[in-house]
Amino acid sequence: MTDINRNITVHPACLSRPWHALYRFAFYPVLITQGPFIRWNTVKLPEPIGPRAGVIGAGPDLRLLILGDSSAAGVGVSDQSDALSGQIATLLSDQVRLDWQLVARSGDTTPMALCHVKAAQPRQVDIAVLGLGVNDILRGTTRARWLAQTQALIDYLTDEMGVGHVYVSGLPPVWQFPRLPNPLRWTLGHRAARFDRGLRKMLADQTTATMIPAHIKMHADVMSEDGFHPGPWVYTQWAHAIVARFKFDRGL
Repeated sequence: MTDINRNITVHPACLSRPWHALYRFAFYPVLITQGPFIRWNTVKLPEPIGPRAGVIGAGPDLRLLILGDSSAAGVGVSDQSDALSGQIATLLSDQVRLDWQLVARSGDTTPMALCHVKAAQPRQVDIAVLGLGVNDILRGTTRARWLAQTQALIDYLTDEMGVGHVYVSGLPPVWQFPRLPNPLRWTLGHRAARFDRGLRKMLADQTTATMIPAHIKMHADVMSEDGFHPGPWVYTQWAHAIVARFKFDRGL
């Protein structure tokens, strides 16, 4: 977090649990006023234009589904070619014939994404990429409930849709988001770090799902103009991390 008096950056995990609770309680009145102000005073960016499905490349067939919220949808760039879907497609096109589809919507929580993928009835896919969690945190979902909802989504993809493997993106470092003031930034960042640790533990021994950690520094120069969504460079790093793990798993 950023100490309010001294402006010193401290990772949320560095504080002991009693201090976490005390900090949140002390600044609760500020949190409930900062949240609505940030939503009202933040630039509302649209989802990018461009196709949300396509076929690209040559080689063995691979069918991909990308599922998630505004970041998975590409908010922060103007065209899908610069967003997560477009960059993954480009990176894989030299290895496979990729048939890809994007089902993502701004504001989606994890259970909303499950409803939308059921409604979309996407064609059968081999692998899925998930980008979810931040909206669940913003809406006050508990970690235990979110983990259960994430597992339900993974189970639906693998058991009902026959997806061979699910790559689950870790939570971004919310405590670095330049748009959020303290103590809101610290509080949401602490929750994101806890959710991320829980997700890592839940997926550690699963054979049909893999977590892709979000080891990306979210400073203002690489974020979009709203200071909350990724910019092109972040989408590039995110796509590279997913594709690198996929290629490692496939021995490519």
